[in-house]
Amino acid sequence: MSPSCSAVADQDRTNWAFCPSTPPAIVFTVLFALTTFVHLSQAIFYKKAYCWVIVGSGLIQTVNYIAPLFTNAFVYMVMGRMIWNYVPNAKLCRITAWRFSAYFVIFDVIALIIQVAGASSSGAGNRRPNQQVINAIHIYMGGVGFQQFFILLFLFFAIKFHQIILQQIQQGVKGASSALPLLYAIYAVLALITMRIIFRLCEYAQGFQSNIPTHEAYQYCLDSVPMLFGLVILNIIHPGRIMPGKESNLPSRRDRKVRGIYNKSEYISGSPVLTA
Repeated sequence: MSPSCSAVADQDRTNWAFCPSTPPAIVFTVLFALTTFVHLSQAIFYKKAYCWVIVGSGLIQTVNYIAPLFTNAFVYMVMGRMIWNYVPNAKLCRITAWRFSAYFVIFDVIALIIQVAGASSSGAGNRRPNQQVINAIHIYMGGVGFQQFFILLFLFFAIKFHQIILQQIQQGVKGASSALPLLYAIYAVLALITMRIIFRLCEYAQGFQSNIPTHEAYQYCLDSVPMLFGLVILNIIHPGRIMPGKESNLPSRRDRKVRGIYNKSEYISGSPVLTA
């Protein structure tokens, strides 16, 4: 650790355990900005309002390391819309498409709140007592653990959905196979997020004894790179391309209540409704 590095010169105020390098920071800032711009363009082109979540994920990752939670939320929202588009009764394990998205987004918010609580209570630098920082780290790790638990729970439902799609393909259902590329993309993104979660758990598992926080390369290789790949995968296999048009969107709660719309076939056979 170089004493000439201004980022770590004041040990009582710094958030860094290493002297950050400017070139890779610039490179990843540009790369995240580019994929975010593409996501914004795709959201506008495909007219998918829910894609603001992945755009926000890219914006946050451009300046920070919180994006996986927002990427998680986007994946959950996409799966809800896949249930709406590909499951005849718009239900998966008796859970409706709109409730499926809502439940998992709520789970994601809970994980976010726990992580933020842990991170904020740790303070900065060495100004906090060691035990308080350790407790804060444990809270943060609990939030990360919750996030991974919800991912595993989500995968259970994703596999059930996968089985339905494979059955539809065997039965010759038209358009069923179009769900597979997006489903595989979801698997890949969640695998990348899991890689990042495992890295964070390993980083803080040993408390102050871990040397992972002192190596900048780990932050890029096991955090920034997986999250960048996740955003790019969703650029390449964009849900708006797989599920185009207004009829692929979830109907609003008011329209579901007023018109009693419970699946896509009822939506298509009826008059246009407000969508989400």
